[in-house]
Amino acid sequence: MADSVKPRTAAEAALARWRQTPNIKHPENVGVIDIFAHDPKTDEIVLVMNEPRPWDSSDERLHELQEKFNAYVSFLLDGELAEAHPDLAQKPARIELRCQHMPDPRAVELLGMIHDQLAFQNIKMEKRMTAV
Repeated sequence: MADSVKPRTAAEAALARWRQTPNIKHPENVGVIDIFAHDPKTDEIVLVMNEPRPWDSSDERLHELQEKFNAYVSFLLDGELAEAHPDLAQKPARIELRCQHMPDPRAVELLGMIHDQLAFQNIKMEKRMTAV
């Protein structure tokens, strides 16, 4: 991102700051919502985060997970959802983390903290195991 171009959203600003952090590899999809849907059974907005990689307990990996959740929450709370889909903006939201591998203890701890923080915003969070 060029210095003269300002981010349009909080998610873009967070991503720009994070990409400037030295010595950290940045996955290309950290600011991208993997799946966006409306669940007619629960009348919820569902944002799905796919995690196919094995967990490695690294600080880098936990940082990536946190930044991905930050981008999803920003989409829900900072007006991006309302702008793109005004008819869905007032519906309850759920973020699903779909993992192909069981999260390691450090990831489980972080996910617990994320779950608790999302609950304050009335956003549900679920972790689901998917087939490898």
